[in-house]
Amino acid sequence: MRSSHPRSAAVAALVATALATGLLAGSAGAAEGSAAEGPVRVHDIQGTTRISPLAGQQVTDVEGIVTGVRTYGSRGFWIQDPDADDNEATSEGVFVFTNSVPTVAVGDAVKVSGLVGEYIPGGTGSGNQSVTQISKPVVTVVSSGNALPEATAINEYSVPAEYAPAGDPAAAGSINGLALEPSRYALDYYESLEGMNVKIGTSRVVGATDPYSELWVSVKGWENPTKRGGTLYGSYESQNTGRLQIQQLAPIAQQPFPVANVGDKLTGTTEGPLDFNQFGGYTLVARTLGTVKAGTLAPEKTKAQADHELAVATYNVENLDPTDPQEKFDALAKAVVENLASPDVLALEEIQDDNGAKNDGTVSAEQTLTKFAAAIAAAGGPAYQWRTVNPEDKKDGGEPGGNIRQVFLFNPARVSFTERAPGDAVTATGVVKENGKAALTHSPGRVDPANPAWADSRKPLAGEFAFRGKTVFVIANHFGSKGGDEGLTSHHQPPVRSSEAKRLLQAQAVNGFVKEILAADKNANVLVLGDINDFEFSATTDALADGGALYPAIKSLPKAERYSYVFQGNAQVLDQILTSPAIKKFTYDSVHINAEFAAQNSDHDPQVLRFKP
Repeated sequence: MRSSHPRSAAVAALVATALATGLLAGSAGAAEGSAAEGPVRVHDIQGTTRISPLAGQQVTDVEGIVTGVRTYGSRGFWIQDPDADDNEATSEGVFVFTNSVPTVAVGDAVKVSGLVGEYIPGGTGSGNQSVTQISKPVVTVVSSGNALPEATAINEYSVPAEYAPAGDPAAAGSINGLALEPSRYALDYYESLEGMNVKIGTSRVVGATDPYSELWVSVKGWENPTKRGGTLYGSYESQNTGRLQIQQLAPIAQQPFPVANVGDKLTGTTEGPLDFNQFGGYTLVARTLGTVKAGTLAPEKTKAQADHELAVATYNVENLDPTDPQEKFDALAKAVVENLASPDVLALEEIQDDNGAKNDGTVSAEQTLTKFAAAIAAAGGPAYQWRTVNPEDKKDGGEPGGNIRQVFLFNPARVSFTERAPGDAVTATGVVKENGKAALTHSPGRVDPANPAWADSRKPLAGEFAFRGKTVFVIANHFGSKGGDEGLTSHHQPPVRSSEAKRLLQAQAVNGFVKEILAADKNANVLVLGDINDFEFSATTDALADGGALYPAIKSLPKAERYSYVFQGNAQVLDQILTSPAIKKFTYDSVHINAEFAAQNSDHDPQVLRFKP
């Protein structure tokens, strides 16, 4: 399972470093392994902040009942003190990291001696919160077969509506040193239950089962629901407090993990320790897993365009290359024909070169595109032609050796591509005025490829099309990813979103190019589309739209339908189509065929816009 990684044996050294650098609360001297004075209970270890007041100290004979045993990944077990204190901020559970397969069983009463530490999943640079734990343990089993401490119910009544406190400005925005307020903030509430035996009742699935055997539920049935059963991430302040990741303690080889789609229900009681991991934060690691009750969600099919309508779409096909199985090509092709109604122009993102991730200097994607176009025709679609500009080797980011790029597919029976001098990887296309109208100097061509904003990133692909005598400019994009951004559960609040700086520059470059077209012809039909990798409410989108040059067409949809991607149970926008002012009337569809389903051809949903030029 992806989110259960082996922990470093040098936890004490990590704590010492973190304490010394001020990342964690406490004093650097506490990391020397000195012994805590007097009998220590679990709630003494957990304390009233995210960081244990005993971090770096040895503890002796800490008592508890074993509530969960993990035999894979980060191996160890959880104990909980059945004799709770009266402070809601102090957890009564803690993880005991054994490094080897634990020899205890659920229901054992144990005494644990060892080193208290704070383990940070993903490392200190990840921004993740830490997990309080006891490492290098000496364990004594006192008795077996004991009743477990009653599970704490996590539900819509117990989880606060406000997500997180503001970080302490004096601690670089960290919330690590703040006293927990579990009745006020959701992150504080979950932290106050870290390591404890918790349970949820029947809950809706808001993130489909993924390849790592985990899914997401919401314990708040009413929280920002999408039309199809998910939970909408509609602003930076709508983190959706009811979301919770679900894994299971049983190894997958012994007990297959259930397959669920968004809109399904995880019914009955799901119970187990509350963990925190690198890929999603607070996670209920189920000792007892509920049953998935399937919903009725089906992949959507968009309406076919009318004769007088031009249909333009964007689809991230997730690193497509000829070494992929034919089944992937066929499934993507079927989606183009049946779900997207064979759009007239289709901008593809993540088309790889002719041998995929093999890093041998190959940059052509002719084989990839020939195979995909043939699959579309075999599925009953049109005989698409394509235009693209091959990238320089290893200059556009993505999977090493893959040389991903954007590509235009177009149906020559419906629309024609205006051939001008084709650009190359390093030559910028420009805008000129011909007969009172705007025209590109290179079609296809790249937009401002020398701009540092596109370093190690995909350069925009611009093309000029003609439909029923009207010119339409299409600019296909794949902006920089969100890699390096901190998660919503970061100890920095608000989280650091470092990747936004690059996308902002990219958006400004594209906006500037669109303004050049509009300066030559204010009535030009311009579509900017692709995997923008950012939300419709982001600074990136605002920069694309600056000066009224473009309108994010997804904003024409009801809020509950604005999403193209599901991440950690949040339905959100990454893929977009933006329109110039001349395109006043259009219909827009985010075609939900992937993001909500466990079985995916891509992790993105395609977007389609239909209009009369």
